[in-house]
Amino acid sequence: METSLYVAKLTRELSEREQEILWGALPPERQERLARLKAPSGRPEVLCAYGLLLLALRLKLGGGSLPEVALSDNGKPYFPAFPGAQFSISHTDGAVMVGLSDAPIGVDIEKARPAPPRLMRRVAGADSPDAFFRAWVRAEAIGKRDGRGVVPVLRGGAPGAGYSPVETFPGYYAAAAVAPGREIKETRLFVV
Repeated sequence: METSLYVAKLTRELSEREQEILWGALPPERQERLARLKAPSGRPEVLCAYGLLLLALRLKLGGGSLPEVALSDNGKPYFPAFPGAQFSISHTDGAVMVGLSDAPIGVDIEKARPAPPRLMRRVAGADSPDAFFRAWVRAEAIGKRDGRGVVPVLRGGAPGAGYSPVETFPGYYAAAAVAPGREIKETRLFVV
């Protein structure tokens, strides 16, 4: 399977019917986590992220529904029934991103927003929001690919091999990290 990225920008509210359909596609553990939210602020993005994952799987593998999702010992999600299909999802205010590959992959997308200077310096050694978000999405994508999270990457504990910034929509920063020697074959952008 080729490594592919799918990115969607949400420009409208989801209808009740769309929410019902996307809710039905969610893995049960994700349904439970979302049901516990007091404020559904991130719900449309989560629903769309799993909907985009389902679309990516249908385009690449065929089939009808999202396979069972499990978590590895380090918390990385995977499909037990399809070990050859690895994925990563990310969502932020107004956008979602999915990476699908037959090798380890990690993706991250973030909406540009103000960041306190102290946080920018402390977390990413950055002196501008642009540098901060570029460093953050890089670290998050590599951490997701390796299954170790963002902190070890920010502390310099992970090489940047296989990392690529991804151009998506104005006002968003995105990155993908693929296994060394792999490349991203396609990036598809959608507006919802």
